[in-house]
Amino acid sequence: MGLLSIIRKQKLKEKEVRVLMLGLDNSGKTTIVKSLLHKDIKEISPTMGFNIDTISYKGFNMNIWDIGGQSSLRTFWFNYFEKTDFLVWVIDSSSLQRLSENFKEFDKVLKEDRLAGCGLLILINKIDVYQGDTEKLKEAVINTLQLQKLENHCWNLLCCSAYSGKNLTKGMDWIVDEYERKYYII
Repeated sequence: MGLLSIIRKQKLKEKEVRVLMLGLDNSGKTTIVKSLLHKDIKEISPTMGFNIDTISYKGFNMNIWDIGGQSSLRTFWFNYFEKTDFLVWVIDSSSLQRLSENFKEFDKVLKEDRLAGCGLLILINKIDVYQGDTEKLKEAVINTLQLQKLENHCWNLLCCSAYSGKNLTKGMDWIVDEYERKYYII
């Protein structure tokens, strides 16, 4: 039995998925997690440091590491990369003037060797308050983040709303499907 088969069998037994949630400050990372946990989202404080929550979804335990996005905390992001299965990058659709800042930070993160091969889910949050064409928005994000050039990551991009819950379960479904594809198909 090869090493890859052993790793896949172990992953199958565990059904533990490590998800790292990053993005600039005020993008809605914590609100997304609380919404998925069906917790009160009326008053959310900025994350100073990190939160860890476990979401049980379709037989999997998703350990979500929600890391603060303030510029003073971004230098610490690299401490959380070990054993990450999926990176969820959250973008605030009501603050598109920060897209270039998003690209700069996103690019730094993806250059990290410890994230090579992890799945990548980009969530364009606060779509419920966005007034423009969502297809053009998605195209702008794909081009700005240069997602079409990614070689070491499977990726998906969804517009979502942490407040209404729109497309959050689609994101979770994608993570589960990709995890199964990666570890269960021999």
